[in-house]
Amino acid sequence: MSVQAPIVTVDGPSGSGKGTICKLLAQRFGWHLLDSGALYRVLGLAAEHHGVDLADEDALEVLAAHLDVQFKSSAESEGVQVVLEGEEVTAAIRTETCSQAASVVAAIGKVRAALLERQRAFAEEPGLVADGRDMGTVVFPQADVKIFLTASAEERANRRYKQLMHKDTGASLQQVLDDIKARDDRDMNRAVAPLKPAKDALVLDSTVLTIDEVLERVVQEVNSKTSS
Repeated sequence: MSVQAPIVTVDGPSGSGKGTICKLLAQRFGWHLLDSGALYRVLGLAAEHHGVDLADEDALEVLAAHLDVQFKSSAESEGVQVVLEGEEVTAAIRTETCSQAASVVAAIGKVRAALLERQRAFAEEPGLVADGRDMGTVVFPQADVKIFLTASAEERANRRYKQLMHKDTGASLQQVLDDIKARDDRDMNRAVAPLKPAKDALVLDSTVLTIDEVLERVVQEVNSKTSS
C-alpha cells in the first residue's frame, strides 16, 4: 500500500448518498475509486456464477482472493461501471438478491480478510476515494480524510423507493424501510467490522442536505487536510 497517495474514506449506511458523493469526489480530484459495497455484491454474483454456496465460507474465501474486478467511472456514465471477469455487471449486482448476498458475505471474517489486501491495493497515485462501511475504521485507518455520511432511515427509504419505482419492482415504501432498518441492524451489530464512524471522522447528516451541499462540505475537508 502506498503511503504517499492521499486517501479519502466515506463510510455510512445504505442510502446515505455516499456512492454518489464518492463518484463526484473522484471525478473532482481525478482520483481512483473503490466501491467496497459493490465489491461484496460482485462476490455474491461471482458465487452464483461459479455455483458457490453462501454458507461455504472456505469456498467463498478462495473466490474472494481471486476476484477479478474493476471499477470504472466517468462524467458521461450515470454511475460506476463494474466489470467482473471481463463482463460488465453494473446492473446485475444492483438487484435486491445481490444486495442481500453482499450483506451475508460481508459478515464472514474469512471473506473480509481475503478482500482486505485487494481493497488496499486500490490506494495508488494520484489518490483514492474509498466508499464503504469500514473504510476508515478497518481498511484504511491511516486515511488522510474520513467521512461518515448518514441520514434518517425514513429519508434513506424514500430515496431507495424512488429508485425502485423507476424499475417497477412492485416493492412498497414500508418494505423498503423495513429492509433498510434490518440491514442497519445487521451492519451495526455484526461481530466483524461493525458499521460505525471512525473516531477521527467528520460525521455529516445528509437528511436535509442536497448532494451539492454535501459534496462541497467534503471537498472543503479534503482540501484542508491534503493541501499541506
